Amino acid sequence: MTRKIIEIAGAEARSFLQGLVTNDIGKLDQGLVYAAVLTPQGKYLADFFLVPWDDTILLDVDASLAQSLMQRLSMYKLRADVTLSETDLTVQRGTGPAPDSAMPDPRHPDLGWRLYGEESGDDGTDWDAIRVAHCIPETGIELTPDTFILEAGFDRLNGVDFRKGCYVGQEVTARMKHKTELRKGLVTVQIDGTAPVGTGITAEGKPAGTLFTQSGGRAIAYLRFDRAKGPMQANGATVTYAP
Repeated sequence: MTRKIIEIAGAEARSFLQGLVTNDIGKLDQGLVYAAVLTPQGKYLADFFLVPWDDTILLDVDASLAQSLMQRLSMYKLRADVTLSETDLTVQRGTGPAPDSAMPDPRHPDLGWRLYGEESGDDGTDWDAIRVAHCIPETGIELTPDTFILEAGFDRLNGVDFRKGCYVGQEVTARMKHKTELRKGLVTVQIDGTAPVGTGITAEGKPAGTLFTQSGGRAIAYLRFDRAKGPMQANGATVTYAP
């Protein structure tokens, strides 16, 4: 896990973020906030944690996305009283007893806690097993530039707020929530065998989805629900979905 911590400061930091991210910035008063920035077309650009930090806000993002996210935020900042700066802070995480000042991961109770400071690392938890069990996507694996966050389960993971008002990509996201039934999405499946992340899944010879993280005979898969019936194939492995 390589993360980059960005500090967002200034008198308009909260209002600036409120107009951009998928979740309600007001929830920072209770602890960590999980959120994303989307394209105007509603597709995923980056997911991250927002962290209340003295009089500022920290943004905890996968290091591979930090530079592009900083550029995106700077583009939207315009003349707002907001400053963006990379920090040397790091994050620890674990599922055992939480240290002082640690905060619960808001996505799921089984993901434990996160602690910000000068030390990094974790307590040896099998994170893939937890992610697969609860269908929790990860940056760069299940979450890609083609992702729609509702297909990735962001409403279930406390990553989107439907009452907060406008943000970039909000119109598409709201339409998917209220006016359509999801026909595709990330789910946990049973798998007999293994296959590389990104392997295509077929059902009766037709494309049915993509296989991702695997652990203990289960996996996260992106499926077309209309074709996810009966045993499916993924490069020699057999995949079964039971909603």
